[in-house]
Amino acid sequence: MGAGTLLAVSDLHVGYAENRQIAAELRPRSDQDWLLVAGDIGDAYADVEWTLRTLTERFHTVVWAPGNHELWTPRHDPVDLRGEQRYDHLVELCRTLGVHTPQDEYPVWRGPGGPVVVAPLFVGYDYSFRAPGTTTKEESLARAYATGIVCTDEFMLHPDPHPSREAWCWERVAYTRQRLDACDPSLPTVLVNHYPLVREPTDVLRHPEFAQWCGTELTADWHVRYRAAAVVYGHLHIPRTTWHDEVPFQEVSLGYPREWKPRGGRPELPRTVVFGGASATRTPDVGSGRAD
Repeated sequence: MGAGTLLAVSDLHVGYAENRQIAAELRPRSDQDWLLVAGDIGDAYADVEWTLRTLTERFHTVVWAPGNHELWTPRHDPVDLRGEQRYDHLVELCRTLGVHTPQDEYPVWRGPGGPVVVAPLFVGYDYSFRAPGTTTKEESLARAYATGIVCTDEFMLHPDPHPSREAWCWERVAYTRQRLDACDPSLPTVLVNHYPLVREPTDVLRHPEFAQWCGTELTADWHVRYRAAAVVYGHLHIPRTTWHDEVPFQEVSLGYPREWKPRGGRPELPRTVVFGGASATRTPDVGSGRAD
């Protein structure tokens, strides 16, 4: 058994000065610690590059799964790539830094709780977490627009060359299932994804219409199918641990300053990954959601 701790964080959103300072001060607890980064480092390519470079200089191993914000094409970003080209460019950045991505061989954590396959995922969403009372994507989106709860992805996350975001999601689901099916069946996994793999964590959102931008029903059984010892995710900006089929699902986000400051000030980051069967405090809900 190796040493070190498996740590995780997401939604650093370093475009905010307070968050950038927190990211700048993230430190391992030992020279063997790994850090799982579950997306939404920032909107601009330069911010993502700075953050990943900083983290790789400190942590033994860094594993990254993209969030929706990394895939945005902001108007004033000199890197104006869209859709799959932007994702591929981020993957190449990670490879120059030695960061593990969803396109690389999954590393095996052999420290406490291991060995486990650490699988960073990029599967997106397909609007199947529909707004209450709706049965189609069109109805669900119409409800969101009527209530004013519309994710910025609709304007800044382009699916090129795919015809839609859901088509991109379906392609990624098929690719990722193939990768996970090929993993050593004798080893459990830690699944790292920006979005929750099951819908239940979105039930606490203040605006339920936002759930349609939070994942896909196609991953609902992955934590069982792929022997997950833990699932790590972000996106909701509601840091907590919930349990599904005896598997801990950890939302490890920092979130926006307007969200984390009222919770008692600066949070302690990064967070230790909890494994199923391990002694852990089941944390209560600490927020009621976001929409961006």
